[in-house]
Parts: sequence; structure tokens; C-alpha cells
Amino acid sequence: MEIKALGPLSARQYGVSVVPTAAKPRQILALLALQADRVVTVPTLMEEIWGEDIPRSAATTLQTYILQLRRRIAAALDGDPTRRAKDVLVTQHGGYLLQVQPGHVDAQEFARLTATGRAAFEAGDHAAASDLHRQALEMWRGPALVDVRVGTVLELEVLRLEEDRMAALERRIDSDLALGRHSELVAELRVLVAKHPMHENFCAQLMTALHRAGGAWRALEAYQRLRTTLIDELGMEPSPRLRRLHQAVLSADPSLDLEVPAGG
Repeated sequence: MEIKALGPLSARQYGVSVVPTAAKPRQILALLALQADRVVTVPTLMEEIWGEDIPRSAATTLQTYILQLRRRIAAALDGDPTRRAKDVLVTQHGGYLLQVQPGHVDAQEFARLTATGRAAFEAGDHAAASDLHRQALEMWRGPALVDVRVGTVLELEVLRLEEDRMAALERRIDSDLALGRHSELVAELRVLVAKHPMHENFCAQLMTALHRAGGAWRALEAYQRLRTTLIDELGMEPSPRLRRLHQAVLSADPSLDLEVPAGG
């Protein structure tokens, strides 16, 4: 089964969609997909569907939803004598497990690529880090599970995915800065700063890129915009790290310049 959750939910078996149109079975499929090859317990599924207001009929109703999903999987498996729907959506240890081949869930592939990219970043291999994070970020087709009604469990999963996406984007930009791509980054960073006007890391990256591209005064403008927004919205000053960066730009601190490797 091929599953995509980094955008609208998509789940296909032999090219046939198994995504139900009804909201609650759709939620169940989404949660099983994000936890592919791991058991999702019955209480967790019930919490996702009904929150704290779990009806007495919940166990029976949940079994009905699972049956609906298996029927769709069975229809997609029609003609394959080697697999049954119960082999794909497995009942196991007080819960259910969606069995998916490795590399067939985009959220899991995103996690794998970003983990490998993070290791490259920490090892100082910025070319590999940039490439791996770029591949991971290209898997996104919009907000995660944008067409699925999310309950308390999926809400946390979606939040985690979005935070991981932002972290991957920050590391990719840091790698690109280390590779001397500051001029190419300016336009992208301007858009990110406009979308996230209180995000200090994007502001710091924009300031660094502008300074290295010969636009120190524009870097100071970016800082002032962020500072004004933080004071107006939260009544607080930028972090000490960002204030130090501001002072470094003001004094044309050579430490802000791109380090050129020896013999490079």
C-alpha cells in the first residue's frame, strides 16, 4: 500500500484508493497510516474518534469502521490470491496494525530523510545535509492531513509533523548558508519572515544572508521589524542571541562572514 499524509490523505493498494469518504473511518485510516507497522490500541483509536465522550457502543462501532476499511482494502486486493484484507489491516494485541512495506509511507520517508540529513549536518557535510533535507521537504503537498477531521490524537501527530517540517527547513537553510548560497536564499527568507513575523531563526538567517550579500542595512531593517512585532504583540525584546547578531551586523563583525575552508 502506498500512503501519503503530508498533504491530503491518500492510500492506494495496486493503484486503487482505499480512503473512505466517511469522516470517522477516514480518521482511523489516517492514524493507522501514521503509525504504520505499529499497533494502535483500541483505547487510542476511541480517544481519537470520540475524545473523552466515548459512547457505550464504541467497541461495536469501532469494529464496524474497521470492517468498512477492510472491505475497501479487499476490493483493492481483488485478484491477488496471496493476500487478504486481514493481512493488511491486522488485529493484534488489543489493537490494530496497518501493514505497509518500508518506504511506502511519505511521513516515515520524511522522518528517515531528515534523520539522515541531520546526521550529515552535525558531521559538517552541508552539501549532503542540504540535498537530503530538500528531498524530504519536497514530499510535502500542503498541510499534513489537510482533508481529515482530526481528534486529540491526530492533532498532536499533525503538530509534530509540522514542527519537524519547520526544523528541516531551518537546517536546510543553515546548510545552504554554510555553502555560500546567501544571495539565492534572500528571496525565500523574505517570504518566510513575512509568513512567520515572530520567528527569530528565520530572521537571523535572513540577516546573515543579507549581510553576506552586501546588504547590512537591510539586515538591520529586518531586525527592527522583528523587534517591533515582538514588542507590539508580546511586550518582549528579541532573544540575547538575536541581539548579539544585531550588534555583530552593526559593527561589521568579521565572524559573520562566510568561512572559507583552508585551501578552498
